[in-house]
Amino acid sequence: MDELSLADNPILFGADATAGIVAAELAGRFIRLFIRTPDGLIFKDEPFHPFILLEDPTLLGRLAAAATLHPLAGNGVYRHLATFSDWHHCLAARDHLARHTGHPPSAPDAPYRYLTDPVHQHLLLTGKTFFKGLPFSGLRRLALDIETACAPGYEFSNPRRAEDRIISIAVMDEAGYEAFLSGREFTEPQLLERLTAIIRERDPDVIEGHNLFRFDLEYLRIRAERHGISLRWGRDGSVPRVHPARFSIAERQIDYPRWDIYGRSVIDTYFLVQLYDVSGRELESYGLKQAARHFGLAAADRTYLERGTIDEIFARDPERLRRYNLDDVRETLALSRLLSHPWFLQARMFPYSYQNCIVRGNATKIDALFIREYLRRGTAIPRPAAGGGELAGGYTDVCMTGVVGPVVHCDVASLYPSIMLAFGLAPPRESLGLFLPLLRDLRDFRLRAKALARTAAGPERDYYAALQQTFKILINSFYGYLGTTIHHFADLATATEVTRTGRRLIQEMLIWLREHHARPVEIDTDGIYFIPPPESGSPGEENALVRDLSATLPPGIEVEQDGLYQAMFSYKMKNYALLDYAGKITVRGSALRSRGIEPYLREFTTEVIALLLTGESDNVPARYDEYLRRLRDHGFAIERLARTETLGESPATYLQKVRQGKRSPAAAYEIALRANNEYRAGDQISYYVTGQGKGIALYESCRPVSAYDPRRPDENTGYYIDRLDQVMKRFAPFLPAERSLFD
Repeated sequence: MDELSLADNPILFGADATAGIVAAELAGRFIRLFIRTPDGLIFKDEPFHPFILLEDPTLLGRLAAAATLHPLAGNGVYRHLATFSDWHHCLAARDHLARHTGHPPSAPDAPYRYLTDPVHQHLLLTGKTFFKGLPFSGLRRLALDIETACAPGYEFSNPRRAEDRIISIAVMDEAGYEAFLSGREFTEPQLLERLTAIIRERDPDVIEGHNLFRFDLEYLRIRAERHGISLRWGRDGSVPRVHPARFSIAERQIDYPRWDIYGRSVIDTYFLVQLYDVSGRELESYGLKQAARHFGLAAADRTYLERGTIDEIFARDPERLRRYNLDDVRETLALSRLLSHPWFLQARMFPYSYQNCIVRGNATKIDALFIREYLRRGTAIPRPAAGGGELAGGYTDVCMTGVVGPVVHCDVASLYPSIMLAFGLAPPRESLGLFLPLLRDLRDFRLRAKALARTAAGPERDYYAALQQTFKILINSFYGYLGTTIHHFADLATATEVTRTGRRLIQEMLIWLREHHARPVEIDTDGIYFIPPPESGSPGEENALVRDLSATLPPGIEVEQDGLYQAMFSYKMKNYALLDYAGKITVRGSALRSRGIEPYLREFTTEVIALLLTGESDNVPARYDEYLRRLRDHGFAIERLARTETLGESPATYLQKVRQGKRSPAAAYEIALRANNEYRAGDQISYYVTGQGKGIALYESCRPVSAYDPRRPDENTGYYIDRLDQVMKRFAPFLPAERSLFD
């Protein structure tokens, strides 16, 4: 797999060329660098000079004696860099400034700027970054996965229950090492001790897993505490530092217990899968097995087990459990090999640790590039922009609904970044002129990766697709960065001009397409789906049409044909499905592919969309009748009708909030309160709806899936039929009138 590279410049990569850094940690008055060389891992201690940026050095008062002051040139507000001899003095100065100014360190209008991460501070001041000169294959990566018991009467394992012990651990690394630790051969304390020994022996730079933070690591931590065992996983023999953290992905926020292991990074492929899916929205689930199948990483002979059978398999067929556990870590390594490579490349650029590079927001990372270069040049930094406001969105519209085709998709390559580059739109407070050169290099890199994704095949294609998608999000964040109020060089007026120009260009493209007898179907900010002119008879002619369209736009704004489809089901704004010429169906939009509905409704929606796209809409009523019959005859496994929810708080806390009117009753919590077993925050509950008719309160008419008796089915058939009817009604306008069930 070819290694893409960016222009080697200090703005992107930092001015220090130190190669092979795989970890960095605070060590007293030093930052300890862990460096991978051809002869193995070495460490190097560098003097650490933590800093605070100041408007006025007199703010330090008597603590100024403990600081070295460096004046910064230019008109920025933060014109003084105060460095300290150690982290302790820096923290004392931070506390003094917070008390003296009345502004906490996080306040954007504070007359000082303090950064919380000592490693980030060191990388900013020195220009060092991780992984320079190190190929991705040179990184020592180790994956782990655990399997656990579940006490009778519960659906999901909980580490705080005594019976729910760890029954096996699988470990595998990229060098070919693998180990399977079975609870049939070791006690749980011995499993934990042996895992710690393996980590210290294999000495990985990165520990990986799928849903690693919220399940495997948390489970290991709680069980280790139960047995009084120290998980000495740090390269200095220390135990991990664990604290609550939050990770934002698009509109979602994930609370998780973050682990910091001294000298190592921790990478959760559950996060990587969601980051990949931010713009593509292709994945039905973020589970390991589903992701591995989606990317073609699952082996043909891969072992699969149902969660509810793990305890039985452990007792009766331990060899099968071994294969299953090892397949999990094998797929985790493969998934990370595919999806973590873009973040590995980002860690070469941004002044953050590898682990932090993944969880930091793109605008924050862009801001760090500017700060690093401003400090290198001794230039003052502006305070974050005051005020703010709402940014006008891009131009979106639906011109047709229903099934249409054939359809061409054309889009402007990196619309907003291209506009900023073509029209020279940059924040005026960014006085060193870094904004546009940075953006140009990153955009060119992304476009090269996108071109390679089109010509590659198999896993190589998926790699380049993931790479270009990650960098697409990053460069588009230059526009989002402009509209923020917490970053130093943001500028709402510039962001507004970018959006206005984008709307104008898309509208001009629409006019041109209509003049050339193309019929637009849907417009979404930077692209247009359209039916080609009647005289267009081949892909070559459609490509020529798009090239002619591109030639009408200003230099630097390029339109590309991004797809050609047999058919498109246009449902409503930003909700559509596409059928390509290889027979693959892609569904976009939460109205057509929600993960929150019951499995039988997801399956029905998928089947109806396929029938519509393939010209078999006459068969939709029959498919509806089949689902209706199965519901009336109790023909669905109860798991297909159930919802699964995670308790975000303890049942006792939930009950108190309900009584105080602070929240509404909820089905999963009511089941937990009625159960003989004790449920805790973090437990998952799968439930189905009982009773009769659709007008019921779910929290009063629900039962756990584990209580269902197929010999005496009691699911609420009327409720589930009504749910099916609601989905069917959405499709009714797109069915032949004489066959529609809801005319």
